[in-house]
Amino acid sequence: MTSADMQGAAARCPAILISAPASGQGKTTLTAALARLHARQGRKVCVFKCGPDFLDPYWHELASGNPVHSVDLWMTGEADVRRRLHEAAQDADLILVEGVMGLFDGNLNAADLAQRLGLPVLAVIDASAMAGTFGALAYGLQHYEPGLRWAGMLANRVATSHHADLLQKGLRDPQMWLGAMPGVQLGEAAPKARTAALLPERHLGLIAAHELGDALQRLDAAADALAQTPLGQRPWHGEAGQPSWQDWCVDFAKPESGVDQPELKPWLAGKRIAIARDAAFSFVYPANLDCLQAMGAQLCFFSPLAGDGLPECDALWLPGGYPELHVPELSGNTGLRNAIAAHVGQGKPVWAECGGMLALCESVADQQGQSQPLWNILPGQVTMQNRLGGLGMQQLALPMGLLRGHTFHYSRLNTDMHFSTRSSRPGAEVQAERGEAFYESGSVRASYFHAWFASCPAAAAWLFGATIQG
Repeated sequence: MTSADMQGAAARCPAILISAPASGQGKTTLTAALARLHARQGRKVCVFKCGPDFLDPYWHELASGNPVHSVDLWMTGEADVRRRLHEAAQDADLILVEGVMGLFDGNLNAADLAQRLGLPVLAVIDASAMAGTFGALAYGLQHYEPGLRWAGMLANRVATSHHADLLQKGLRDPQMWLGAMPGVQLGEAAPKARTAALLPERHLGLIAAHELGDALQRLDAAADALAQTPLGQRPWHGEAGQPSWQDWCVDFAKPESGVDQPELKPWLAGKRIAIARDAAFSFVYPANLDCLQAMGAQLCFFSPLAGDGLPECDALWLPGGYPELHVPELSGNTGLRNAIAAHVGQGKPVWAECGGMLALCESVADQQGQSQPLWNILPGQVTMQNRLGGLGMQQLALPMGLLRGHTFHYSRLNTDMHFSTRSSRPGAEVQAERGEAFYESGSVRASYFHAWFASCPAAAAWLFGATIQG
């Protein structure tokens, strides 16, 4: 077999998709615990996150020691999903894919992904307030959609061994039982936390791993608990007829070259893009950085929270994150604020995405109405609220094409800024329904919309000032 044949052949690797009946059941904790458990045993674990998410991947990266990419049949596209998993399977020992929401929730959901790629499904179910009904729920998940390949069921937040016995007896198919995770507690040196809060949350989701000094200890506590279950004790290679991880191998075929792949050219060659990156501006897909570099851009990073000034650059990207949690530090960095104003005054492009847009506004008010000043480069006041201001997949039509992405925020922007278009839901006509405004103020382009650059590289390049001939 030639090297070309080997490259095109299917790559085989144990893999599972970890899903649940709904959000909040413990998918992320289990995925991270499983990654940590196998990484500690010396295996190379590659973790992927299904759907749009900036926060869970931080935990999976810490647990596995490897970069984590998003996979989604709509946002990233099936060809991209197949390519990433094929590449991972060539040198990984184990592939884990964390689902999104419930197994069957949404169009092109986690079950669809498992079905198309042949991924065995592991369902984690919060059993803290049930007994025999666990079996009914497991049976419904297993039989709702014919043809799914199943790994099994794991009960989460289980109180006692007797509770676990009741749950296991409720299963119609005993082979589906993968064990029970207790209410995990951290060691005495760290604050106590049950499994539900083992990975703590705030208004946009999990607190990122790099923000917690005991993040690895939390993962080890979850991995130690998992190690006591049948799933955690499942042998890598079993005796003849005995279950093992090899039962969950998947053949990941390489997609045909060019299938469903948008055109990508060196539209940003010679351009230096400065990117804010710290706890206030942390919502960045690694694949977006790869896309910019593939178009020829040179990337440089800086931290507004650390007091950094604006690096010499041709364009600026202010990603989403949590600027509302760091207002004094941001507003106190007057040198950076003045440098950004000068950058805009020179007509140099800025792409301000969600939290990045927030930071450029005049002020932000918390839920109690207390207002604090921001950088005052864009006209508008931001108000934090206790309900979602936007959630879900979105598409944004720009002059160079249609970008795919999503929206997720708990704030509201009051502004008189002009917007040239709005995002819309997948498949909807542009502006057929109310979506996120796309603002243009001088050289600043801003929106609550989070873009997946590879869905339309030409449009992404245009955001950063590229001149593209039709």
